[in-house]
Amino acid sequence: MIEAVEGNIAAGAPVLAAYSYCEAVTGQQARNFAYGIRLLPTPKRRAMSALYAFSRRVDDIGDGALPPEVKQLRLEETRELLDRIREGRVDEDDTDPVGVALAHAARAFPIPLDGLDELIDGVLMDVRGETYETWDDLKVYCRCVAGAIGRLSLGVFGTAPGARYTERASEYADTLGLALQLTNILRDVREDAEGGRTYLPADDLAKFGCSAGFASAEPPAGSDFAGLVHFEVRRARALFAEGYRLLPMLDRRSGACVAAMAGIYRRLLDRIERDPEAVLRGRVSLPGREKAYVAVRGLSGFDARSIARHTSAGRRA
Repeated sequence: MIEAVEGNIAAGAPVLAAYSYCEAVTGQQARNFAYGIRLLPTPKRRAMSALYAFSRRVDDIGDGALPPEVKQLRLEETRELLDRIREGRVDEDDTDPVGVALAHAARAFPIPLDGLDELIDGVLMDVRGETYETWDDLKVYCRCVAGAIGRLSLGVFGTAPGARYTERASEYADTLGLALQLTNILRDVREDAEGGRTYLPADDLAKFGCSAGFASAEPPAGSDFAGLVHFEVRRARALFAEGYRLLPMLDRRSGACVAAMAGIYRRLLDRIERDPEAVLRGRVSLPGREKAYVAVRGLSGFDARSIARHTSAGRRA
């Protein structure tokens, strides 16, 4: 169980500047994520932006055009920065703003920094070009690159005093991360194919006649592409349903943040389900007004109350 922590550790001018840099990176590179964390109190919002900026650096190395051996070197250098943060060897006047901000956040909140090691391990799987035969294989990757982010975020959020069943909070945070990652994989199936990557399990692709891949805006000849998408959507929905059990364990604003981010991805999933081939034509996204509506809905606590009622009824059954 991770109890709520306020994060009231003094931050000097260099730390505040480092946080501002991380918030700028978050706002420019992760609009869905930024929509969610703006609902948090300032210390938690800053800590989440530091986590995002570090994660973004790791992802950018993996997605860049450098040769694999150079990517591996850069990722190990990033792991060395993480080791310095873990050991308290990053000073306020360090020249790396992401390191400065994350070091302060790790002092202010019980962030399980090993989750960032898992993220690096997951991106190394990308660099090595690993593919996945089964959903169990893919889950290993998803837990590294997304489940770990859920657990890291829980370190910032903490659990609300008096919340029930918090011993499972980390498990639910991990599962919610898997739901978001599978939604990402569906949304980006064409973009990933163009980059030479296939994430969906090979046995799922074979089952629906899609083993030829997604090199064009049209499904593979003779395939049941819609069937494949609907199959994966059902899997993602089941993960969301389980991961949403986290919401009643969080305080109001942390719950609103999670509800907003998860709600945006749930609505993306709805759009993908209605028009599966849209993911082959371009990136599916939500307009700003719809994201704002999801944020307001999350802040109202409606989703958390609904999940709490459903969870309570399920435990009584």
